[in-house]
Amino acid sequence: MTLLTVSSRNHVTTLTLNRPDSMNPLGAAGDGDAFVAACDAINADMDVRCVILTGAGRAFSAGGDVKAMKEKTGNFGGTAPEIADGYRNNIHKILRALYSLRVPLVAAVNGPAIGLGCDLACLADMRIASEKAKFGVTFLKLGIIPGDGGTWILPRIIGEARAAELFYTGDVIDAATALDWGLVSRVVGHDALMDQAAALAGKVAAMPPHALRQAKNLMRQGRSTSYDAALEMAANAQALMHSTRDHMEGVDALIEKRAPRFTGE
Repeated sequence: MTLLTVSSRNHVTTLTLNRPDSMNPLGAAGDGDAFVAACDAINADMDVRCVILTGAGRAFSAGGDVKAMKEKTGNFGGTAPEIADGYRNNIHKILRALYSLRVPLVAAVNGPAIGLGCDLACLADMRIASEKAKFGVTFLKLGIIPGDGGTWILPRIIGEARAAELFYTGDVIDAATALDWGLVSRVVGHDALMDQAAALAGKVAAMPPHALRQAKNLMRQGRSTSYDAALEMAANAQALMHSTRDHMEGVDALIEKRAPRFTGE
């Protein structure tokens, strides 16, 4: 079954993990290429201003395919170097593609987000959880380690101590705990999840697209640069934004006390 379904409306593209019968596992041959193709298309389309990532069925994603691990097939078969290349050339492509999105990403976590599935959600800029959502990085319970950069991702969101607790115990936390720990920004009723995600994405998509992409880039660059470098990048980006029609539209709308209409010019 095709991993992703893609739909777009009102400047928002929704990516849905679409293996509901098996809780949307990841890592089958071609999964990385599917994400690369979808994310490259989004980055190339200035009409897209925000992305929602969610899962079909009762799970967001249960992570790696445990059955394939048992049978030592696909990504989990072969010699150690072959397995390493399987991660590099497939699973890591999924993560790099999402991380490289130039527009804001909202994860609408509709159910369990476990292992690689949790790491996928953590790559989003914003996370909304259904009351049925659960989060866990249970790699050690399988005798493996986070092979997809999770030890880099999770501590940046919830801090070293809480990330360590989840990694070292394999505990799974519910949506309320995820909210308390800052892993998600809000928890909503299950049936309201996609409406809430669409409303948030709609607010984002109402912003000027060039400034939106620049703001995301500056936030990303700020993780690993000095304050002086961040100021320099901001000055250069700001100079470009001042030359756009959307900037003047924002100024005019504020003075005229009306909602702005940004066109990407």
